[in-house]
Amino acid sequence: MARYTDASCKLCRREGTKLFLKGDRCHSEKCAISRRAYPPGQHGQGRKKNSEYGLQLRAKQMTKRFYGVLEKQFKGYYEMGVKMQGKAGDNLLILLETRLDNAVFRCGWANSRAEARQLVTHGHFTVNGKKVDIPSYLVKPGEVLSIKEGSRGSTKIKSVLENNASRPVPKWIDVDTNAVQARIEALPTREEIDIEVDETLIVELYSK
Repeated sequence: MARYTDASCKLCRREGTKLFLKGDRCHSEKCAISRRAYPPGQHGQGRKKNSEYGLQLRAKQMTKRFYGVLEKQFKGYYEMGVKMQGKAGDNLLILLETRLDNAVFRCGWANSRAEARQLVTHGHFTVNGKKVDIPSYLVKPGEVLSIKEGSRGSTKIKSVLENNASRPVPKWIDVDTNAVQARIEALPTREEIDIEVDETLIVELYSK
């Protein structure tokens, strides 16, 4: 599977906002945005005026990078969102938010979405008691996510759980820390999704 392999911090600087791609580093003084709040490259500090298309493109790129998906898959989510009831932009974000790797991250079971994607791929999680190793699996209300019994004792998993014990969990997920499992209570609403993007710009871009 194709995947972005360059420096993650460049993506945050390019979008001018924290995408939280590096876990703890994003909350520290080492964060690239805190140290160099301008786009990378020799012209990064130059004055630039975005066109309408430029604003639409930046909204799409930021959202893609926030959730860690590539263009073909992202467009597929948009096309799914258009066919669903409600606003296409809201539906797009809801679909991205309910990816299994994102749900794992939201539960506090990974330090970043990239780490969550890797842990899912390595088969550390179950959905309704069955192992699911597909990061793009879309979780549904009523489903129960859990860390596999055999994975709970690993040093890595223990460290992650301890590190994220106090991280807020969105209302659409009910996490039981004692049982190390989480129930999907509902689909998230747009208000519960914390990405600061104008999703209507993405809709406008793909509608051309």
